Amino acid sequence: MRRLLLTAGLMLGALVASAQQAPFTRQLWAEAEPVYQATLRHPFLTGLADGSLPRQKFRYYLVQDALYLRAFGQALSLLAAKAPREEWAITLNQHAIETLQAERQLHASILAEGGISADAVQQTTMAPVNAAYTNHLLATVSQRPFVEGLAAVLPCYWVYLEVGKHLVAKGSPDKDYQRWINQYAGTEFEKNVQAVLEMMNQTAATEGADARGRAVRIYERSTRYEYLFWDMAWREERWTP
Repeated sequence: MRRLLLTAGLMLGALVASAQQAPFTRQLWAEAEPVYQATLRHPFLTGLADGSLPRQKFRYYLVQDALYLRAFGQALSLLAAKAPREEWAITLNQHAIETLQAERQLHASILAEGGISADAVQQTTMAPVNAAYTNHLLATVSQRPFVEGLAAVLPCYWVYLEVGKHLVAKGSPDKDYQRWINQYAGTEFEKNVQAVLEMMNQTAATEGADARGRAVRIYERSTRYEYLFWDMAWREERWTP
């Protein structure tokens, strides 16, 4: 009996040690996995893949995303200022620059082909979901600790990478939709995402259970906002009344 108890105790200890060593990002993904699966089934994304997405919905998305990216870049810069390591601050600031440059170039080319000027984008009002999501990001990175701010911005990296890989396997008959897919399935974007995932795991390892729990909840909320962003574009959401 003692031998059985000892064996059971060793097995339990191994399981606990394994759980402690598991990357924190694995827990984040598991918590938000149902939201991600619902995202893949959303008609906006299935329409990107099969080419059936109405063009006006895609243009609506691009305009709102351009507005979002301005705020996202600000969020990354604010988060960089709180980074506990100099190399993390450099990475986040560089991502802010690269994101704005790459996205603006892609959006400008597609939107210009659709007859939408840069001035028209600037004069567009953020839709309700977009305003709520960006406020969530900016408030979290400015008011909360680094680990929570990083959890808030992470879904914009990680969910887009996984969506891109999912869609690129399907391909799209629409050249503009395929260009959008390729950007998020590319190796350069994946390198950026992996850098932030490693940053998340390392900073979470220095935090207590309460801080990690708050980070999980914030990550899940941002993942839900990612879903709502595509849903917003599908509905072409407007302020009412």
